[in-house]
Amino acid sequence: MAVVILTVLAALGGLPAASAAPPPLALVYRGPATVPGTAESVAEVLRTSPSRFRIEYVGPTDTPITPETLSRATVFAQPGGPSLRRAWEAMKPNAGMIRDWVAAGGNYLGFCVGGYLAGATPGYNLLPGDTYQYSATPGASVPDTRAARSPLLWRGLTAELYFQDPPAFDLVPDHRATVLATYVGGQIAALAVDFGRGRVGVTGPHAEADNSWFVDDGLIPFGAVRPDLAHDLIETTVHRLP
Repeated sequence: MAVVILTVLAALGGLPAASAAPPPLALVYRGPATVPGTAESVAEVLRTSPSRFRIEYVGPTDTPITPETLSRATVFAQPGGPSLRRAWEAMKPNAGMIRDWVAAGGNYLGFCVGGYLAGATPGYNLLPGDTYQYSATPGASVPDTRAARSPLLWRGLTAELYFQDPPAFDLVPDHRATVLATYVGGQIAALAVDFGRGRVGVTGPHAEADNSWFVDDGLIPFGAVRPDLAHDLIETTVHRLP
């Protein structure tokens, strides 16, 4: 009888519509491995990306980072923060868990210090290579750790972004990474690459920076607030785009 009723309801258009699937979940780290405001800026570009992520903050005063928490997520995002040493001290207890989750199919996004942490010395060891300090390279467009706006090439087009002691990425010769951006001098500034069954996307410059970052540091934001480039990093990583 129940089957007959359902069949009739379906024929008459009386079955309730299936509920839409919720947006994918992005975990955004917030804690001592970040500086105030960076987590919220990363959350905003994830929310406004074409994938329209819903956000859950994780860290010591938010949702704990556990295998169960990671299992619910599509993305783990590591925002910018203090020095690499201090960030690693805060994140080292979670390193194996995050690495295993990415290898099993998760997506890691790293912004500035989050990009450094994707490397190996120290870090999560998620890259086919390692990271190094761009500002220390000869001819760097910003040769110190001050905040600045500076040019780079993103997919071959000139752009300017907010820099503050960003990493560059030193990859092995036979890497299969998608290089999204390069610094003045050709050093890799942003990329996406597979790791196990998962994917890693990292940027040295702060593509997620909004107007307030520039204003707070006495910089002109016009033309250098580029959430579209952050969205490119996100979508290229999560959807394995070329």
